[in-house]
Amino acid sequence: MQQQGGDAAVNVTANAAADAAAISAAAALLEAGRLVAFPTETVYGLGADAENPQAVAAIYAAKGRPQDHPVIVHVAPGADLDYWVSDVPEAARKLAAAFWPGPLTLILKRASHIPDAVSGGQDTVGVRCPSHPVAIALLRAFKGGKGGLAAPSANKFGNVSPTTAQHVRDEFGAEPLLAAVLDGGPSEVGIESTIVDLSRLATHGPVLLRPGHISAQQIADVIGQMPGLPDQSAPRASGTLESHYAPHTPVAMLAPGQLPATLAQLEALGRKVALIAYSAITGAGPRVRLPDEPVGYAYGLYAALRELDQSGADLILVEAPPHALPWLGVNDRLRRAAFGSSGIVERFLRA
Repeated sequence: MQQQGGDAAVNVTANAAADAAAISAAAALLEAGRLVAFPTETVYGLGADAENPQAVAAIYAAKGRPQDHPVIVHVAPGADLDYWVSDVPEAARKLAAAFWPGPLTLILKRASHIPDAVSGGQDTVGVRCPSHPVAIALLRAFKGGKGGLAAPSANKFGNVSPTTAQHVRDEFGAEPLLAAVLDGGPSEVGIESTIVDLSRLATHGPVLLRPGHISAQQIADVIGQMPGLPDQSAPRASGTLESHYAPHTPVAMLAPGQLPATLAQLEALGRKVALIAYSAITGAGPRVRLPDEPVGYAYGLYAALRELDQSGADLILVEAPPHALPWLGVNDRLRRAAFGSSGIVERFLRA
């Protein structure tokens, strides 16, 4: 654990999650209303006591997060879901039994005593139980395992999510609101949790609000019903804005067949172009080659975006992944990362 303010760092790795002193110190900071960044299997989270509105407000302040954009409450294995929500449908219990601890967030009706600070003022709340051993140790130590940690990704709002403790430190620097960072090594999933809305089962059935490592088919296999697509009345949920997960450098996706020629044109015009690809593509600029399968690609995606964002490139070109269902989560994150840079390639070519 690294405490802000120059204290000596104590690292807790995924192979040493039982560092009781570091975990206990982090839990004490959280119980005192402070913010602690900690690893999960998806990305690093910026944690605060979910039942302390002032602590949750500090998350929003540190991230620059809109007040109406909800956060997810993380709970320990075996936590009482009925404490956090007013109604737990059988589908929620089945999914929790199948996938918790793991990268699945359930949207359910919020219990009346849970502060609306965690839900962006809505009557719903997102809850999940992470599987990272450091996160589990922290949640078991925090309030004796009876509490919950509100924890969006540990980055400034809209930026690329962090998958290492160093990414968190790079993002926040000496941010006074961040009391400590627990280091649990690289996140093994690499993109945020799947979010499924179960708060409107009677009228809308289950709804997939954000794709992730756990697929819609896996959810359907458990509850016997395929989740639908988001609708206008769906609850707001973390990471579902059109522009999100974006580096400072513009991002554009191109189909594999278009990429080599476009890359050559841009470089001939003097543009420094960084490249993320899963094929062997030649070029002069900085590049990261990711695996050509979705699990490995997701694991390396955010680290690649962060690395190339520091390369001084004018543009990050991404070889568009396949549109097959296993790639849904990756394509979702890339689409949001590129949303704010729409038309950038055409503008560069016309310049």
